[in-house]
Amino acid sequence: MKRTIIITGIVVVVAIIILIVFSKATSKKDVSNLYVEAKKAQFDIVVTTTGELQAENSTDIRGPEFSQLRNIRGMDIKIQDLVPEGTEVKTGDFIATLDRTSFDNTLKDELDKLTTYETNLEMKILDTAVTLSSLRDNIKNLQFTVEEAQITLQQSKYEPPTTIRQAEISLDKANRGLDQSIKGYSLRVEQAKSDMRTNKHNLSEQQRRVSDLQTLLSKFDIKAPSPGMVIYKRDRMGNKRKIGSTINPWDNVVATLPDLSSMISKTYVNEIDVSKVKAGQKVEIVVDAFPEKSYTGVVSSVANIGEQLPNADAKVFEVLIKVDGTDPILRPSMTSGNKIITKTISDVTFIPLESVQAGVDSIPFVYLKNGDKQVVVLGEANENNVIIEQGLKEGTQLYLSTPEKPENFKLVGEELIPVIREKARMKKEEERRQRAEAEKARDERDAMGNGMNPSPEMMKQFGGARGAGQFKQGDTASMRKMMNMRKRGAPPVSAPKNQ
Repeated sequence: MKRTIIITGIVVVVAIIILIVFSKATSKKDVSNLYVEAKKAQFDIVVTTTGELQAENSTDIRGPEFSQLRNIRGMDIKIQDLVPEGTEVKTGDFIATLDRTSFDNTLKDELDKLTTYETNLEMKILDTAVTLSSLRDNIKNLQFTVEEAQITLQQSKYEPPTTIRQAEISLDKANRGLDQSIKGYSLRVEQAKSDMRTNKHNLSEQQRRVSDLQTLLSKFDIKAPSPGMVIYKRDRMGNKRKIGSTINPWDNVVATLPDLSSMISKTYVNEIDVSKVKAGQKVEIVVDAFPEKSYTGVVSSVANIGEQLPNADAKVFEVLIKVDGTDPILRPSMTSGNKIITKTISDVTFIPLESVQAGVDSIPFVYLKNGDKQVVVLGEANENNVIIEQGLKEGTQLYLSTPEKPENFKLVGEELIPVIREKARMKKEEERRQRAEAEKARDERDAMGNGMNPSPEMMKQFGGARGAGQFKQGDTASMRKMMNMRKRGAPPVSAPKNQ
């Protein structure tokens, strides 16, 4: 019994191995025998990107505004509660609640201060009233003293001169005491008015601060400003705001209410392809959520300045694509696949990119069904196909990949090799020319940025026999170096004399 089980197991393993080997051999044979046909039709050059649907227009749902509350210092505020994303709301419906803890504590402290200011003002009023009343009584008493001194002086006119003089001195003292008391009273009244204004101002400021805090706290329960579907707002890092996230006075949008009647796809194009993308180009759009449906659109804008996205090595440029028409099934944040048609070429022959081979000499060729190894001149390409400028005609059948025994194929079309090399040479020349123009433009920008404006004498000194304004390519950097030496006070460099 045990021997039978072992034999059965061995047979099964051998059968599985045979099936795997046969499957691989069959698959290789099938691939090697796949043929394609050179087609002639319209050829689209596309830039493919992944984007995210957004509403073209939307209403922001904002938290409290700090800009109008000058007595309150702005700070981050945590979102304590928030309706689920995608909730349909009407005007005035609940959207979110913000954490009141910090501001409640601040309001309590400010209310205590307000009570203190009110008490201080009341005490000041009472103290001032008592003090001024006492001063007025003192002035009244001094007036009586002056009257008594006057009577004494009148009664002493028949007295000896010494007595009369003493009466005059007493009256003079009484008058001066009265004048001093009246002036002191006036100063005390002005001081009391100033203290009262200060206390009232402090009280008013504190009342305004308490009122601002109460107004601010009343907006911690956020309501919908209009009907629509709630979509969470993304912060600067691209993360959606949710319960536990924070807002601040400079970015207080909690969520948005998008207008779903007009949608855009926001995408990013790498710096290599961005030069191909222009506003107005047509776009084919597929939404991942509904792959069976397709849409069309138009590039509405291309950013002039690149940006570095998180977890990305190269810089990218933002591109906005307006989706044609409307569809109620489209929602913000859906992922979209965008094919931006950057160029359309009519009536050209093209084949799949997989069909094109190349040797160590980089000369492209294809394997034909008739057994030839055909040299081809390539044109522009897209993500799937490449244009054949010379070497193939419409309807020619060729291998999709390298066939079995490729050494048996006969090389034909060798007369096209010089054409291919000349085309490669011209391409390199054009790339060099573009780099030179870019460097020249950069040097000119740098020169203007450094304030370099050489005089004709300096240009003549630098250029020697070439003369001012007759610089060769690369002279700009040397000119800038000489200008920097001049700025540092170094002596001018003599131009070399012609031999």
